[in-house]
Amino acid sequence: MKKLNRTLVLALGNDILGDDGIGFHAARLLREEFPDDVEVVETSEAGLALLDHLEHCERALILDAVATGKCAPGTVLCWDREDFRRCVSPSQHAAGLPHILELAERLEMSFPRELRVVCVEVGDPTVFRETLTPEAREALPAFVAEARRILAEWGCRRNKK
Repeated sequence: MKKLNRTLVLALGNDILGDDGIGFHAARLLREEFPDDVEVVETSEAGLALLDHLEHCERALILDAVATGKCAPGTVLCWDREDFRRCVSPSQHAAGLPHILELAERLEMSFPRELRVVCVEVGDPTVFRETLTPEAREALPAFVAEARRILAEWGCRRNKK
């Protein structure tokens, strides 16, 4: 059984789909900075498969790429649990997350009391490539900074360098 009272960073994406892997890039940086306070998981899973990762967490930060078409590529977007409930996910990995949250509540599952989603708007997350586009690469520092800010708000301590 997974440890209770933990903070999870759940990076969604796919490394061979270029910008779709930006969550993984951010997760790898955060893993080095927060090893004692934060569990960092990278997955290409979607839908109900995310339940296993999210169950028994106190706090969960989801990192992903999105293609809303409403923002310029490289824009960092943030949603809290209530915001995300009201939106239709433009992410292929987080698709159905609002429904997963509702299902977890109905089944009275142990689910994160705090949930945040931080995404980077990308042009086309389905292009096969192993590197980030210039827009995504330029957005990575702001993406990681927003994740750090949320983790600090939750009381997670960074390693001293």
